[in-house]
Amino acid sequence: MTFFIRTAGRADLAKISALLSETWHDTYDGIYGVERVSEITKSWHSLKALEPRLGRLESEFIVADDGRRLGGMAFAASSDAQRKLVVLHQLYVHPSVQGQGIGTELLREIFEAFPNALTIRLEVEEANANALNFYKRHGFEATGRTDNCGNPTSGIPALVMERPLG
Repeated sequence: MTFFIRTAGRADLAKISALLSETWHDTYDGIYGVERVSEITKSWHSLKALEPRLGRLESEFIVADDGRRLGGMAFAASSDAQRKLVVLHQLYVHPSVQGQGIGTELLREIFEAFPNALTIRLEVEEANANALNFYKRHGFEATGRTDNCGNPTSGIPALVMERPLG
């Protein structure tokens, strides 16, 4: 089945939330435990948390859709007034379709959505070897660390990675 990349809409939010929950459990249950992952997904991936992204200026909220299901999603936004820095907040591919190029297509669309940007930045959990290797293959390099991946109080350590754009 072929997945097409398109802009996320309000009707996609429940499917995006479910995709994020399933992907997080598959990836992080062994690292943080089922209870902590459930707590995070309930908060970070709720409809209430996802909805404001739909109308956010200077952002790209996209999904990979095969007409029956969503295979992946990504969200990125400009992070400075000059729009030279883009932050990739999320890029997730459902475990059942990983390794089929969906992540690469989502990332390519994010790159193209910010033609004036010079740099793209992301945070990745170092224990998530698949994600870390994916980003390295796509030209990202480690530039630092954070103790609070995803939000200022998460307590989740992560590697900060960047890649030039343009």
